[in-house]
Amino acid sequence: MAVTIRLSRTGCNNAPSYRVMVADSRSPRDGRFIEIVGSYDPKRKGENYSLDLDRIGYWQGQGATVSETVASLLRRARKAAPAAAGA
Repeated sequence: MAVTIRLSRTGCNNAPSYRVMVADSRSPRDGRFIEIVGSYDPKRKGENYSLDLDRIGYWQGQGATVSETVASLLRRARKAAPAAAGA
């Protein structure tokens, strides 16, 4: 089973929000998933995402691939994590 970490769209017309989910790569975008590991709201200013980095690290350790958009969110979250820990 090929597992991916990707976005699933929620929200209304012209007001999208997304869930970061772990899913089988064969399942549809908004279909079955294994686990929800975060959220992303592109309309909100500032820090517009929340991610469970421990669970994402676990799934990556199990061989899950990450979509391009989720990878960019992970880079932002990991860059912000040391700054938050030091403050």
